[in-house]
Formats: sequence, structure tokens, C-alpha cells
Amino acid sequence: MANSNKIILKDLAKQELSEFVVRQGLEPFRARQLFHWLFQKNVAYFSQMTTLKKEVREKLQAIAEINLLDSVSIAASQNEPTHKFLFALHDGNRVESVYMEEANRRTVCVSSQVGCALNCDFCATGKMGFRRNLSVGEIVEQVLWIERHMGKEATNIVMMGMGEPFLNFDAVLRAAELFSDPEGIAVSKRKITISTAGVIPGIERFTQEGHRFKLAISLNATTDEIRRKLMPVTKKYPLSQLLTAVKRYTDNSPYQITFEYLLIAGMNDSLQDAKRLRRLLAHIPCKINLIPYNSVDSRYQPVSDRRLNGFVQALATFSAPVTVRRSNGLDIQAACGQLYTQNVKSK
Repeated sequence: MANSNKIILKDLAKQELSEFVVRQGLEPFRARQLFHWLFQKNVAYFSQMTTLKKEVREKLQAIAEINLLDSVSIAASQNEPTHKFLFALHDGNRVESVYMEEANRRTVCVSSQVGCALNCDFCATGKMGFRRNLSVGEIVEQVLWIERHMGKEATNIVMMGMGEPFLNFDAVLRAAELFSDPEGIAVSKRKITISTAGVIPGIERFTQEGHRFKLAISLNATTDEIRRKLMPVTKKYPLSQLLTAVKRYTDNSPYQITFEYLLIAGMNDSLQDAKRLRRLLAHIPCKINLIPYNSVDSRYQPVSDRRLNGFVQALATFSAPVTVRRSNGLDIQAACGQLYTQNVKSK
């Protein structure tokens, strides 16, 4: 468990790590060695950094920290290769992460906040309220810890766990840079996806700064009225403004944007909704992921196969790719919108 009085090495960018090493009176090349051990070799203890002299390892152990998470529980799905991890943070708060395998694709879904302030009506995380942002190291460590446990390297990373990534913009983007560093975790930028509920200032900053990570939008409705009910963030950022910001992004990015559309029975699954969706997205280079809702709230019900098939058929001639994404880990509450923890905070 992290000691708050120590330097958190996984919070540091490459240049900051170099500056830290120099301040300790160590040779500059030690920074590259440290980065290699932390992010490529993914060691859990300074004692495993065998290219460092023993006295250097002991000095670093006295002043710095590399373990930021403690495992509380690991739930393995009986139906598919999906695992949900519950981690304790140094202050007693907890977050969940999910590991999913499909063919040669190994995806880690990471959290960016403890809880969430957006309070989407269908989402279990939103019922927790917002506790705090995660640090860079706490975000990155979720992937590193899971890779060590699974004995496999992630091929894809999605920021779709607990929290709204664009309300923790700096830490999320710094973590994404560490994920993609070729000398470290080395996941391609095009295999890293940041998902937002539609926080326009974050989308605009993401566009202006020219990031080359993938962007996904949780859309979930085709009218402001329904979207406000499902996602209160719509009151501040209505659909027309959101889609204008998205169009600016696609005009300045080599990538399509992904729209996630959670289908809820009787709420947003009509043929009229499908037709409106086509009109709304007609001029935006995109792909659409339709996600049948997994009930965490008795007020909302999963869409029927008949309604799902009708919705898909209504989009059949749409120019954008349309896929139906069946959520993994339903039996362990690891699906989209189901991440939740009581977050007992130590006194």
C-alpha cells in the first residue's frame, strides 16, 4: 500500500523521472533503467530491479513508492474469460477494473475516478457519488497489476470504468501517454480508447491538443428530453452542442469516433429513435456500438431481441459500421454501468 510521504514514481512522466533521478544524485541513465523496470518489466518491488546496485535500490525504497493498489477481491466469470478486480487505494477508497479476453484481444477497462459526479440514471457508479480523482499512477497501476496477475499483456485499454475521464483530464491523458510509450507498456495509441459522457470542454481540449487516442461518446438517446432523463450532463451540454464538438474532432482527427448507444426497453429503442440516430450522425465519420442494457435498476429493462433486431435493421443501410456489443461479465456485475463499490474510507 502506498505511503503518502513517499514519491510516487508511477505518477511521473519520463522527463519528471529523469529530473527525480538527478535530484537524488544518481547517474542520469538510471532514469531509463527505472522506467524500463516499472513499465516494461512491470516489477512489484525495488528488489527485483537487478540492474540497479543494491545501495541504489535501498535508497529508492526509502524515498519512493511503486505499489499503489491492494487487491481486495477478484471475481472470475463462469461464462467467458472476464475478471473483475476490486482494488483498495492508500486512503481506503476502492475502485474496480475489468479484464476481458476475446480471440487475440486482451482488454483492460480502467477507472479514472472514485465514483462519478455525473449521476447517469442507469449507471451503478453514479449512485456512489463522487469521491475523488485518481492519480496518474493509480490509473496506470490498474493495468500493470492486472497484467501481473493474468500473466498476459493487454492489447487494448479502455477508459470506461468508474468515473468521467474528461473530468480528470490531465491525469487520464498522462496515463494514456504512459500506456502507449514504446519503451514501457507499449499499447498502440489507436488501441487506447477514452470514453466520455459528453463533457464538451474535454472534447474540445482533446481536439485542440491533437491527441491520437481513440475517442468514444456515450450517446444513449436521440432527443435532449430522453438524454436529460438518462444523463443529467445533457442539461449543461445538449445534443446539438455535443455533436458540433464531435464534428470538430472528426474534422481534425484521422480516426472515426465511436458512439456507444445503450438500448433500454421502451426508453430509446424505437424505430423512430433509430431513424433520428441516422439523421443526427449522418455527417460524422463514426461507428456505432449498440449495447443491450444490463439491468441494475428495476425501473429500466433490457431491450427484447425483437426490438433490438428492428433497431439494427433500421440502421442497416447507414453508412457507418454498426455493431451489437454484448457485455461480458454479467454474472459478476462487470458489464457497462455495473461497476460499484461501497468505498469504505479509512479513518
